[in-house]
Amino acid sequence: MERLKNKIAVVTGAAGGIGKATVKKFLEEGAVVSAWDVNEQAGKALLKECAHPADKLEFVAVNVADSSEVRRAVDTLRKKYGRIDVLINNAGITRDATLLKMDETQWDAVIAVNLKGVFNCGQAVAAVMVEQGGGVIVNTASVVASYGNFGQSNYVASKAGVIGLTKTWARELGRMGIRVNAVAPGFIQTEMVSTVPEKVIKMLTEKTPLQRMGKPEDIADAFTYLSSAEADFVTGTVLSVDGGLVL
Repeated sequence: MERLKNKIAVVTGAAGGIGKATVKKFLEEGAVVSAWDVNEQAGKALLKECAHPADKLEFVAVNVADSSEVRRAVDTLRKKYGRIDVLINNAGITRDATLLKMDETQWDAVIAVNLKGVFNCGQAVAAVMVEQGGGVIVNTASVVASYGNFGQSNYVASKAGVIGLTKTWARELGRMGIRVNAVAPGFIQTEMVSTVPEKVIKMLTEKTPLQRMGKPEDIADAFTYLSSAEADFVTGTVLSVDGGLVL
């Protein structure tokens, strides 16, 4: 359908899981994609797997927790294309431990990537979008932001913060033609859940009305909708893509 034809899109956390599926979907929809990830080896593998010309897909090694790296990548992209139409704030990590066992490094690492990273990218890209008179930002939240999750104080706090940023930015940027939304995935079959015990996966699947875990493509489809003209009157919303897990 090419719903994103010739749109310049940034996807963070692009080298695996949901990010990789989003890159592929956006390419199918006609976007020009700048794929950002801290993992250079995985980024190079992504380029090889997608096999698109350099004028359609590029990989940039970016640590989203480092504001100077983010600003440098944004400036380079703006100079190259003159605009940035879509930002998918997808980079995220986990460092799980219960409250009494979580150390400061685990807390700081997750907050730095999952929350500060979203802020860094949003701030830098929004400045470009204001200049050009519009754009779309979609942040990756999580259903656990709504009900908590055992052993994930840092992750849940970061994702609850992302929802707060989304709603605040929607209010601040809407008058400048910028839509800001979030997608809250349920439990998705990615590397991030590979360490979850099988019995927990089984329990979660049984609790999900659709009786399965999500696929990265399910989230990529939601990103595509919110980034397209089909969602032109949608802003400040949190779209749960969780198979009905949270009802």
